[in-house]
Amino acid sequence: MAEYAKDYSLPELMAASVAREINDGELCFIGVGMPLMAATIAKFTHAPNFNMMVEYGAVGPSPRRLPMCVDCAVNNERAYYTGTQREVMGAQQAGFVDAACISGAQIDKYGNLNSTCIGDYQNLKVRLAGSGGANDLSSSANRTIIMMRQDGRNFVNKLDYITSPGYLDGPGAREKAGLLGGGPHVAVTTMGVYRFDNETREMYLEKIHPGVKLEDIKRSIQWDIAVSPNLIETEPPTEEQVMVMRTLDPLKVYLGNGREVLAGDFEAFMKMFEDSYWPMTELMKKKGLL
Repeated sequence: MAEYAKDYSLPELMAASVAREINDGELCFIGVGMPLMAATIAKFTHAPNFNMMVEYGAVGPSPRRLPMCVDCAVNNERAYYTGTQREVMGAQQAGFVDAACISGAQIDKYGNLNSTCIGDYQNLKVRLAGSGGANDLSSSANRTIIMMRQDGRNFVNKLDYITSPGYLDGPGAREKAGLLGGGPHVAVTTMGVYRFDNETREMYLEKIHPGVKLEDIKRSIQWDIAVSPNLIETEPPTEEQVMVMRTLDPLKVYLGNGREVLAGDFEAFMKMFEDSYWPMTELMKKKGLL
C-alpha cells in the first residue's frame, strides 16, 4: 500500500489529485505548468503507458527537465512523434484524445469557463490570456479535467464570457450545439474536488481538501453548491508522487515561487535543468521507461 506524504503543499495536493484522473493507456492533451506536473506524476507512478500530447506538436514525450512553455524544446524529449500544432489539434478534433486538462479565470455550475476577459467584452475591466487551444479541447476531448484556484470571486452564477464550453445551460445543450466531446468530468481546485451530475449536469462537491471548512467552500461559490452525501476528504499525495514532483521541479517553478528565484539568473536556470535531468534519468530506469 502506498505511503502518504506528511509533508506536502497545496499545489502538490492538486497535482496529485489531477494525476489520479489520468488512466493508464490514455492519450491526454496537457498544457505546460501544473497540468504537466500532474501528467508526469501519472506517467511515473500508476500510468506508465499513458501518453501526453502537447499543443505545439509533440506526442508521447517523457521530459526529464522542466518545460517552460508549450513550444519548449524539452517537450520533444523521448517523444514518439513531433509534428505540428495543426496535426495535434486535428487529432483531438477527430476524437482521438481521451482527456484534456484546462483552466480558466471563472467557472459556472455547468463547468463553462472564462479565460478571455473580466467585465463586459465591449467595455472590459481586465483582458485575460484568451482561449489558446482551450475552446477546441473543451469542445472535442472525450472528457475535460479542470484545474483552477478557488478564491471567492471566480465561481460565478454567470460568466463574463464563455471561452470554453462545459455543459452550456444544462442537459442536452452540448449535443444541441453540435459539440462532439464529452464535456467536463472533474474540477480540482484549491479547496476541493468537484464532479458533474449525470442528469442535471450541475457541479457538486465530492471531496474537500484537508483543513478546508465546508462553510468556507459554500461562501466562495455564488450558487447553492450541491454536496455529495458521501463527501470525503481529498486523498493526500503519496511519498512517491511528491518525490517525482520535487525531482522534476527542484526550484518549485510550478509548485511554488521558483520563477521569482530564477528571474534574470541564467546560471540558476541551467543548473535547475541539470539538477533534475540525472535523477529523472535514474527514475526512468527504475520504472522501465528508459
